[in-house]
Amino acid sequence: MDRTPPDAPERGRVRRNRDADWNAWPVDDYLTENYRGLHPYDIGVIRHHAAVYRRFAPGSLSRTLELGAGPNLYPLMLAGAAARHVDALEPSAANVRYLRGQLTHGIDDSWQPFYELCRSLDPALPESCAEALRRVRIVRGTADDLRPDTYDLASMHFVAESVTEDADEFTALCAAFVRAVRPGGTLLAAFMERMPSYRIGAGPVWPACPVDEAALRAVFAPRTTGLRIARLAKDLTLPEYGDTGVLLLTAERPSPPVPPVQASSSR
Repeated sequence: MDRTPPDAPERGRVRRNRDADWNAWPVDDYLTENYRGLHPYDIGVIRHHAAVYRRFAPGSLSRTLELGAGPNLYPLMLAGAAARHVDALEPSAANVRYLRGQLTHGIDDSWQPFYELCRSLDPALPESCAEALRRVRIVRGTADDLRPDTYDLASMHFVAESVTEDADEFTALCAAFVRAVRPGGTLLAAFMERMPSYRIGAGPVWPACPVDEAALRAVFAPRTTGLRIARLAKDLTLPEYGDTGVLLLTAERPSPPVPPVQASSSR
């Protein structure tokens, strides 16, 4: 008897981003499983990222990007001191509705401990979360809509490895992420380590590309400078998604070399 679930992907078929219905992303189930309370992963990511944002004076970043924002608010909170404008780029209609509702009507109470942690680690953040999020603009779109050399800093959380089973498409998404920042700009990202395609609640299987530190270095080392990768141990308080931890990446986009000054000749 075939015990394959009716919604399972075809065997041997590599699913790409376009093969999943991201407009039907299960926002409530995802938040319930991951963000209705602070988990060790969240604390580790926030601590790591807050240290990066503290390097920038308040308001010193003209515009930053959150690529594939999803319904996760804490990356947007973290940018609320250093950035004057934050673009949250998100393709899913369900996630866009949630984000716009949070910005328009106020955040869910469950997000308040996240903001308190962010502000304890970066006192330059505004006193209220509402003020921090006032800098955020929700943009419906995909990585294909990114214009190169646009942002002072780009951030991405659990996106490129969680939307495709195709390693080449993963690489292309990461390359677009890098190009989105201006030369000299900062890149900040979190990846699920070795996570296979996964379920949220009892829903369908979503495509993912298992990556490890070696895979990230292969993609980012040729495209960046100052590449640093840290690791968080597996969070046993979360549902079992098959991951082995979280990888935290920081890097900069290289500035073009300065051409040598041509010596003038005397006659």
